[in-house]
Amino acid sequence: MRALALVGTVTASGLSHAQAVDGEVRKVDADAGKITLKHGEIKNLDMPAMQMAFRVADPGFLKKVNVGDKVTFTADKLNGQFTVTSIDVKK
Repeated sequence: MRALALVGTVTASGLSHAQAVDGEVRKVDADAGKITLKHGEIKNLDMPAMQMAFRVADPGFLKKVNVGDKVTFTADKLNGQFTVTSIDVKK
C-alpha cells in the first residue's frame, strides 16, 4: 500500500512541472479517447513543435473542444503514453 501511495505522489508532483502549450485541435476521437493537436514545443516532454495524437487524462476534455479550436493545454507522459492532462479553449 505504501508503494502505491508513493507512486501517486511522484506522479502528481511530476504533473506540476508541465507547462502550458498553445495548440490547435485537428481531430477529436472520443471512441479512442484521443485528441490530435498541432502544437508548439512541449519542453517538459523534450518535444518539438508538431502535430500528433495524444491520449486524454479525462474523457470529458473531448466534449469541450471542437476541430479548429485554439487551445492551451498541458501534457505529460503517463503510463508510457503522451497524455493531455489539462486543456482550455482560448476565447
